[in-house]
Amino acid sequence: MATRIPMSFTINGDRYEMELPPQRTLLELLRDELGLTGTKESCGAGICGACTVLVDGQPVSSCIKMAFQVKGREITTIEGLAPGGQLDPLQEAFVRHGAIQCGYCTPGMIIIAKGLLLQNPYPSEEEIYEAVGSNICRCTGYVKIVEAVRAVARGER
Repeated sequence: MATRIPMSFTINGDRYEMELPPQRTLLELLRDELGLTGTKESCGAGICGACTVLVDGQPVSSCIKMAFQVKGREITTIEGLAPGGQLDPLQEAFVRHGAIQCGYCTPGMIIIAKGLLLQNPYPSEEEIYEAVGSNICRCTGYVKIVEAVRAVARGER
């Protein structure tokens, strides 16, 4: 029988306890074990940003983070930003500003922006570009994304 590691963590406010193989990535845990498919898989190498989630409020590439590395931690996925279907102001701003085109990078982009705003509620335009630039987007050119994040930072609703 393959080795399994007992672990517990909180995902989107819910506590989980399970045993997982040591080679399971956080992305596989979220998508395959828990059905949280909002987090996307793209490059598998931690480069594109599509799989970004928050771990204790910090953006992390879930495709290269092993599940056992988040034992005891708080994980937030895109689904966790809209409990009960109520969109987070950042999600609303992405819609309002047209910061969504094909939508594939959008969950990771929103999570990266959320992490930035948690660390710095009033980022400069340069800081926003630097943060979201770690997520590859081939459709938007980032302008509408930055506008959406700036709107939230200014408190626009």
